[in-house]
Amino acid sequence: MGPSGSKRVKSSVTPMVENRKAVRVWLLGGFRVSVGSTTIPQDAWRLRKAAALVKLLTLAPGPRMHREQAMDLLWPDSGTRAASNSLRKALHVARGTLDQAAGSRVLASEDESLVLCPRGDLWVDVEAFEEAATTARRAQDPAACRAAVELYTGDLLPEDRYEEWAESRREGLRRLYLSLLVELAELYAERGEHKRGLEVLKAAVTEVPTLEEAHAGLMRLHALSGQRRAALQQYETLRDVLSRELAAEPDAATRRLHEDIAAGRFPPVQPVGSPQGNLPDAGIHNLPHPRTSFVGRAREMIGLRLLGHTRCQHQPDNGGAGEVSADLCLGAW
Repeated sequence: MGPSGSKRVKSSVTPMVENRKAVRVWLLGGFRVSVGSTTIPQDAWRLRKAAALVKLLTLAPGPRMHREQAMDLLWPDSGTRAASNSLRKALHVARGTLDQAAGSRVLASEDESLVLCPRGDLWVDVEAFEEAATTARRAQDPAACRAAVELYTGDLLPEDRYEEWAESRREGLRRLYLSLLVELAELYAERGEHKRGLEVLKAAVTEVPTLEEAHAGLMRLHALSGQRRAALQQYETLRDVLSRELAAEPDAATRRLHEDIAAGRFPPVQPVGSPQGNLPDAGIHNLPHPRTSFVGRAREMIGLRLLGHTRCQHQPDNGGAGEVSADLCLGAW
C-alpha cells in the first residue's frame, strides 16, 4: 500500500536502478500535479484529454483502468478506432508532460490497462481527505475532524463540472465534507463550545443554503447561547430558502424545535443548584436529541438537501440533462 492507500503494483525493476519520483496530485479545488520537486504548470497540459486521462486514472481504484474503459469515458461518441487513436495521442502527451525522461514509468501500460505510478509513490489529496475523515469519525475529536475538514480545499475538479465521469465522485466528496461540518459543530456543542459550533454551521449553510440540519443546529446553538431571537430568525431564514429553492417546508422535527424555542421550552431551565445550572454555557446535555440520532439524521438530510441544491444549480437547458439522481445523493455512508 502506498501513502495514499492505493494498491501498488510490484516492480521487477531493482529500486537501485529505477529513477523513482514521488507524484502528488491535487483534485480538490482544481487540478495540479507535481513530480518529484517539480510542479507541472497548467499551460504544460497542451492537450486537454491528456490531463483528463491523468485525472481519470487518479480517481480509479488501483489506480488503474482498462484501456477500453478509458476510451468509453473520454471519447464516448467516437468509434473504436478513432477512440483508440485519441487515447494513444493523449497517452503520449500525458507521459511527456509528467516526465520527459521516464513518463512511461509514471504512466505505465500493463497488459490492456493503464496504471499511474505502478513503481513510485503516489499521494492524492482526495484519498488523504477521505482517510482523515475516517480517522476523525473514529476518534470523535474536534481537532481530528477539523483537520479533515481543512483538507477539503474545494469541490472536485471544478473545471470539469459537466464531465459525467467526475460528477458522482464530486457529489459524494461534497456530502462527506458537509456531514463533517455538521459533526464538528456537534462535537463542539458537546464540549459547550457554542461559538465555534456556530462558526462551523454558518460555513455549512453558506456552502449549501438548503441544508436543513445545519440550520436546525444553528437554532439549537443560538438558543443554548441565550440568543432566542437569533434562533427564531434562523428558522425564518430556513423557511424562506426552502420555499424559494425547493418549494418545500421545514420538516416536522425542525418545526417542533421552532415551537419549543418560541414557547420557551428549549433550552429547558436547569434547576438551581444543579451542576449544569451553575454553568453559564451548558453543553450537549440540553439538546433534545441524542448525538447519534442528530449525526445519523444529518447525513441523511445532507443527501436530500444537496440533491435539491444541485438541481437548482444545474437548471436543465437540454431536457433535464443537468439533474442528478436521488440515488447519487443518497449513497451509502
